[in-house]
Amino acid sequence: MTALSHRLRGPFLASLCFASTCFLAHAAPASRPSLAEPALSPDGKEIAFASGGDIWTVPAEGGIAHLLVTDPATESRPMYSPDGTQLAFISTRTGSGDIYILTLATGELRRLTFSDLPDQLDGWSRDGKWIYFTSAANDIAHLPDIFRVSAAGGTPLEVSRERYLSEFESAPSPDGENVALIAKGISYAQWWRSGHAHIDETELWLKPLADSTPAKVLIPADAKHAWPMWSQDGHTLYFMSDKSGAENLWSLTLGGEPKQLTHFEHGRVLYPSICVDGKAIVFERNLTIWKYDIASGKAAEVPITLRGVPSSPDIRHTTENHFDEMELSPDGKKMALVAHGDVFVIPAKDGGDGFRVTATPERESDLHWSSDSMRLVYVSERGGHHNLYEYDFKTNKERPLTSGTDENENPRWSPDGKSIVYTRNERELRLIALEGMSDKVLANDLMEEPTIEWSANSQWIAYTTVGVDAFRNIKVIPAAGGEAHFVSFLANGESAFNIVWAPDGKYLLFETAQRSEDFEIARVDLTPHVPKYREDELRDLFHAPGQPAPKQDDTKTKPATTTPEEAKTGDKEADKDAEKDKKEADKNKPFNIDFDGIRDRLTLLPLGLNAMEPHISPDGKTLVFSARSENHSNLYSYSLEENPKEPPVPKQLTANAEDKGSITFSPDSKELLILEDGQPRRITLESGQAKPIQATATMDIDFNTDKVVAFNEAWSVLNRRFYDQDFHGRNWSELHDTFAPYIAGSRTPDEMRRDINLMIGELDASHSGISGGAAHPVKTGRLGLRFDRADYEAGKGLVIREIVPLGPAAVEGSMHVGEKLVAVNGTPIDGHTNLNQLLEDQVGRRVVLRISATDGKERDAVVQPVDSATESGLLYRGWVEHNRAMVEKLSGGKLGYVHIADMGDHSLKQLYIDLDAQNEGREGVVVDVRNNNGGYVNGYAIDVLSRKNYLLMTTRGEPTTPSRQMLGQRALGLPTVLLTNESSLSDAEDFTEGYRALHLGKVVGTPTAGWIIFTGGTGLIDGSAVRLPEIRVQDLRGQTMEGHPRPVDVEVVRQPGETLEDHDSQLEKAVSVLLDQLKAGKS
Repeated sequence: MTALSHRLRGPFLASLCFASTCFLAHAAPASRPSLAEPALSPDGKEIAFASGGDIWTVPAEGGIAHLLVTDPATESRPMYSPDGTQLAFISTRTGSGDIYILTLATGELRRLTFSDLPDQLDGWSRDGKWIYFTSAANDIAHLPDIFRVSAAGGTPLEVSRERYLSEFESAPSPDGENVALIAKGISYAQWWRSGHAHIDETELWLKPLADSTPAKVLIPADAKHAWPMWSQDGHTLYFMSDKSGAENLWSLTLGGEPKQLTHFEHGRVLYPSICVDGKAIVFERNLTIWKYDIASGKAAEVPITLRGVPSSPDIRHTTENHFDEMELSPDGKKMALVAHGDVFVIPAKDGGDGFRVTATPERESDLHWSSDSMRLVYVSERGGHHNLYEYDFKTNKERPLTSGTDENENPRWSPDGKSIVYTRNERELRLIALEGMSDKVLANDLMEEPTIEWSANSQWIAYTTVGVDAFRNIKVIPAAGGEAHFVSFLANGESAFNIVWAPDGKYLLFETAQRSEDFEIARVDLTPHVPKYREDELRDLFHAPGQPAPKQDDTKTKPATTTPEEAKTGDKEADKDAEKDKKEADKNKPFNIDFDGIRDRLTLLPLGLNAMEPHISPDGKTLVFSARSENHSNLYSYSLEENPKEPPVPKQLTANAEDKGSITFSPDSKELLILEDGQPRRITLESGQAKPIQATATMDIDFNTDKVVAFNEAWSVLNRRFYDQDFHGRNWSELHDTFAPYIAGSRTPDEMRRDINLMIGELDASHSGISGGAAHPVKTGRLGLRFDRADYEAGKGLVIREIVPLGPAAVEGSMHVGEKLVAVNGTPIDGHTNLNQLLEDQVGRRVVLRISATDGKERDAVVQPVDSATESGLLYRGWVEHNRAMVEKLSGGKLGYVHIADMGDHSLKQLYIDLDAQNEGREGVVVDVRNNNGGYVNGYAIDVLSRKNYLLMTTRGEPTTPSRQMLGQRALGLPTVLLTNESSLSDAEDFTEGYRALHLGKVVGTPTAGWIIFTGGTGLIDGSAVRLPEIRVQDLRGQTMEGHPRPVDVEVVRQPGETLEDHDSQLEKAVSVLLDQLKAGKS
């Protein structure tokens, strides 16, 4: 706070004082550095390791550690060359994580890999010529493969490349003939998880270096196995396994049985690394470094004290122009904004540098103005809990409105300024009467992420409640207390968000939908709607300004009370005054709600769009809403006036890809104020013209403050919302205290997130973890070509072995397998050229490839490289079409094939496309959900398979058709078989359970992932995001599906080498099973 004091004036003093007491209440724990990812020097005398995002070295017996490599980026995974002269490591200084090599004698540093996807360093070949690493650059869905690249530089190529299967953590044998590696599952991505699900169970493979020779399985997937290492003589493999129930070091003599070496009963064994002489293994254990002596079988912690001045984030003085929230004051003159968790206020008309309202380490949010525009209420997370605070701009003082350990949120000031309504623990609706500060319960209801809105006369409060089957609806309760009544009764789960009252209180609008369906805006009339007639509008034209209209039967002529000239001059002002008085009277006029028959007074507005976030103009004439399409939202207006001359249709106000939020009308209803990609904008309603509002917030951002706040936020939100109140048997409070010192000692955002992930990993839960700090590397162009590694390493150059269907090379059309790529944009390619480096920043550009034909003649081929995601998608579609052709061939044309990549909207639509006329014309269909990454549309996909036809329809002269197809409802109506594997996760497991429970057919393959909790997420103060596994999923027998894979009827384990041999044992068996079923049905 000292750094801020020179900028704090007047109104900030109270905030500063409060923040100081907050800091005292949460004194930082003793700082302790995290020590990770160790490696022994070849002579066994020194350990290199990572800490604080830097590389350090320490004597192998412990002592003072000295800083070797420091950079603001993150350095990790150091590994000595076999001769001890060089050190390879990963650095994010140029993107997502590339491999660098440091020459220890000279300090020379050079970059070895060039990729926009992260590389994971695995090790050196024993002769020091090759670097082995794991990369997701070349497979479907960015699953990892094993690569190697010359330590002197060159183009990395795959050593093991099973299609659509993860291979990682390789170790080349001392003789250079084989590579040990880990295969299957996702433990490479969630190594920080303590314990495992089925999806984390891995196989240990031995892969001959020859590309054409398949690997063999040394250890099956009976536990989580990781990080293989070779003995000096190449006869024994060491690795980590949790087969005993805890992570330990194990060994396997080739041809023998696995043997447990350490006998830890808890704690972690991570990133082990063996000395070249094979005498010792060092590993990371509970954020410290340990050493295992192979001869004695003893393991002990290596005592380490850091000495050096590492690079670390400084306090960053910044002027932010990106805001998370915006709230316009009722008088339209002031705008409250939230930037980096603090509240600022600017003039709404001209903008400017924000007046800082709060200066606390924790986050403030959910702003709401009082009706006089002089006070602001907001939620603060000080002390680890949500409480309400009020800031008074007259006195420049802040005061707490609630306190304690409850979660007090969603404050809304009453229009008359006398009360604030809010929720407590999402279970109580409460009201604070500001005069006397009484605080009472209005209602006890389940209110998950509720919307709360006052009627304009402060008489009623509408709020969201969650009822039977998680349907969300609206209740209305008198502000004075009394019974809450439902006013909507929809059987929708995504409903009752963004409630808005009509200014006259006569109706409510809100958004509603079922998940995976378009949103609609619903209207509930709170009293029976009395239509307004055009005849009344005509009679209104004949009344004197400011006077009530004559009654329909008033036919007597009365003498004029003003001359025509006087009436003319007074018309304008009288009309204005009358309109103003009428609006104020209507606003404050008490009204009653007719709850009888209200169920029948709900209608859906005919907008024809995926409409959400309704907002009614203060004059009640205009609705503005957002409509989402292809993950982009834009704003529309829609007339609410009765008896319009033309039927109203939505009018588009914006047309861009920026995110939009905090939508507010100006008091005169003529303008909208919004946040567009975090920046304030003013939109004129009539023209749709948008103008920026220059708003800035000057602040100091201190990583050492943010890291503690982010850690506490992550812990707190999981403490409140983790689906299992027993935290899978872990002591969650104790884990907080265990990891807090390491968070205090973290020096980079990456290290902070790594430590938080290790804490979350102790929950042993799926759908969890923290992410953030997304790198923005230079994109690497992809050509849709694969090259022969044996030819390349023999000095024959980049010889094409595969052309990706529909990739840039395939579209160009002239290239063939066996030809050679010899230059890119005029730069020749030799054995030390990295092709990826030549393709940096070439996505979407014109690139000239020089191709050498098999006869030695050269020519140019012009291509437009794509990005990695596009190429991965093309690989996927090629795999699907290959499988479809394989099924057709194996079944003699009787069976069709579909694969569902995930359970998202896009894949559901792709399923509809793939269940084409050809598939529908088969006798049965193989349904494949292997490697399906989950989502939320399993019910829709199951419906396609489970619906039965019950009518036939025939047009004269045309074939008879099942009625469902004729009427446009998706229904396969054919026998099926289902394919699953250990990477069918989350909603794919729901799909599999539905398939089994509905007895739709046999399930073939391997059991599913056991990785199923419905999840959400939330952002943290520093921009990180933490996942929230918050909804338990059970089958109808009551078994929790998390940790319990869905079984198969016919188990078939995929074997190594199937890609090389162009067969698929699981798919072949599925075809056989379904053909047998068809045969049995006919007999």
